[in-house]
Amino acid sequence: MAAIKKWAKWAVSAPEEQVPTVTTKEWAQSYTNTSPKSAVTTYLKSLFPFIQWMPNYNVGWLYGDVIAGLTVGMVLVPQGMSYAKLATLPTEYGLYSSFVGVFVYCFFATSKDVSIGPVAVMSLEVANIIKYIHNHHGEDRWSAVQIAITLAFICGFIVLGIGLLRIGWLVEFIPTPAVAGFMTGSAITIVCSQVPGLFGIQNLFDTRASPYKVIINTLKNLGHSKKDAAFGVTGLFGLYFLRWFFDFLSRRYPSRSRLFFYLSVMRNAFVIIILTLAAWGVVRHEKPDKKGNYSISILKTVPRGFKHIGQPVIDPELLRALGSHLFVATLILLLEHIAISKSFGRLNGYKINPNQELIAIGVTNTVGTVFGAYPATGSFSRSALKSKCGVRTPAAGWVTGLVVIVALYGLTDAFFFIPSAGLSAIIIHAVADLVTPPSQVYRFWLISPLEFIIWAAAVLVSVFATIEYGIYTSIILSLLLLLIRVARPGGQFLGKVKIHSDDGTVQDARDVFVPLEADPKLRNPHVLVEPAAPGVFIFRLEESFTFPNSSLINSTVVDYIKEHTKRGKDISLVRLVDRPWNDPGPRRGTKVDPAAVDDKKPLLKALVLDFAAVGNLDTTGVQNLVDTRTELEKWADAPVEFHFANILSPWVRRALVAGGFGTGSGDHGAVEVAPVVPPQNEDYADANQDWRYEPNSSHPKGSRPTTSDKDVERGSEDEDKAAYHKQANNSAHSSVEGPLLSTLTPFFHVDLASAVRHAESRAKRSA
Repeated sequence: MAAIKKWAKWAVSAPEEQVPTVTTKEWAQSYTNTSPKSAVTTYLKSLFPFIQWMPNYNVGWLYGDVIAGLTVGMVLVPQGMSYAKLATLPTEYGLYSSFVGVFVYCFFATSKDVSIGPVAVMSLEVANIIKYIHNHHGEDRWSAVQIAITLAFICGFIVLGIGLLRIGWLVEFIPTPAVAGFMTGSAITIVCSQVPGLFGIQNLFDTRASPYKVIINTLKNLGHSKKDAAFGVTGLFGLYFLRWFFDFLSRRYPSRSRLFFYLSVMRNAFVIIILTLAAWGVVRHEKPDKKGNYSISILKTVPRGFKHIGQPVIDPELLRALGSHLFVATLILLLEHIAISKSFGRLNGYKINPNQELIAIGVTNTVGTVFGAYPATGSFSRSALKSKCGVRTPAAGWVTGLVVIVALYGLTDAFFFIPSAGLSAIIIHAVADLVTPPSQVYRFWLISPLEFIIWAAAVLVSVFATIEYGIYTSIILSLLLLLIRVARPGGQFLGKVKIHSDDGTVQDARDVFVPLEADPKLRNPHVLVEPAAPGVFIFRLEESFTFPNSSLINSTVVDYIKEHTKRGKDISLVRLVDRPWNDPGPRRGTKVDPAAVDDKKPLLKALVLDFAAVGNLDTTGVQNLVDTRTELEKWADAPVEFHFANILSPWVRRALVAGGFGTGSGDHGAVEVAPVVPPQNEDYADANQDWRYEPNSSHPKGSRPTTSDKDVERGSEDEDKAAYHKQANNSAHSSVEGPLLSTLTPFFHVDLASAVRHAESRAKRSA
């Protein structure tokens, strides 16, 4: 076995003396510290969160849940019917989705505030998908109801799979301004599509066209308004007036604000009741025409109870036809719900589990297809109402479900006379709150102008094209911004400033490191920043050092150092034929190389890299570090020390050691960490070898540096030089003094101050 290990080390060119680093075995053990049985049990329990809070249920919680459940239920019934109308479905399907959403979600929820059911944005998307399928495959092949139910089933199944696989973190790639952008665009689109319904002119043109076209056509056809306008406009005015009136009374009489709040919540039901009575008074003596229509548009017959319970019919051909729309539809389910649940979790002091919330949404939509429900997700307006009512647990959804059942079995006869214009007024009133307020848009601009552009682009594309294109635009721009930030990170060369307390106590003075180039918006530009000792440079990285950005950082560091140091060898003394083509030095006839004799510039001695922001270092990053070292040593014609501070990841440390950094050994290893082409044969060696600096040569400054006690950071850990790698097994309270970092890597430092101090002291000794 020993011989096999020795041969294997020889085959992979492993060094004889290896620096202890983190191993893949340790990484694997960090994920297997619990038994499989315990992990499976914990996972299964996490699928049913109600098991944790249900045993503690009490009368106090019941009171809050009943109040919140009843209140939300009275809002949900008219909204559910309105959103079904928006989705171009019969109104009873909105009630089916309302019941299943609030009832099933409670078993899987990790948020007490979120109310699941039909929402405006998803309903609009369902309507667009139905229109697309009918336009491309005919209206007779699949009904609108079958399309909506199939969409709910497949989207729910996809979301359920994402939650079960615990990959809900993918949603985090879409930032808040992008979500706000397409939500605002969707709200504007919905409002524009419902305004014609307020005036009874929705049948005169396509209200599903782009919003700007709908606005133009609405203005053109206002002269054809019908009696419906008396119900729609009056209803919309009444909704906003009642909200303003009760808000005014709440401010005027704070002691009764709770009463006025509940009265304000009832405005939807109140307006619908008044409009329904008025519509009954108008049409009760009228005879319907041949199509069964009256002088005003009303709901007419709404089936009583659950008339469509059964196994959903899933046609594979329909699934293929829906394929191009599944991404957007699923994304709307994900984003809207996760954004709402996280928001109310922050407001009310609890943390949701995004993966479990996706499971809840997935189960709700897949189970809902048995009841005839179309896609449902979290509602912002109803969730806000539920939170304000003082909901205590997710059980409030069961109370809301009972309200929907009562409406389905006891109020359907009264629904016959509900005017369609009144439902349009309710939709407009509900979705108007989804528009991002100007104050929030201004904060987007203050925090990140680029994200403001993403928000604006999503809104404009949604308004002038479609919601789908608005979502795609926001996602593409968000990912592009992320890639730019990763591939073009910032980086600063630093200097020292000595700071002390306001009383000027010398004992409190300490060095801090700030950018050499002063930004007046960050610090006082009149404070003098001292650079490090001559020949020593400090560079702070602001991002992980990986393949998208490592080449840029290499160029930034090398170009800056070459500009501020002199060349170590006068290249004018080298024959023209032996000079490299890409750096030939001074022209023929020049006696000296200006880059090598500029006494105002120092010779390069050391580079200190602050790795506090570096969480990952990959092979390309190590290769660019090696290239940086090679270029700088060639420029200085001498060894250049690389010091690293604030290495926080053991894998970053392992990668640096593998690249030949940290140990101070004169043997840097291969110039190519991952060679793209095979190593060159000696017969085809570089013609410029005569003047190139070789780090493995017998240069007096290229030997392995000696490490004195002053070069080792010391701390209070129970360890010594021989047992450094066993420190995890020692007591954290030991007072025995020893090296804080391994003595085998003297060029890795615990902080930036010690790294600079050691680099400067070694630079002075080698001068």
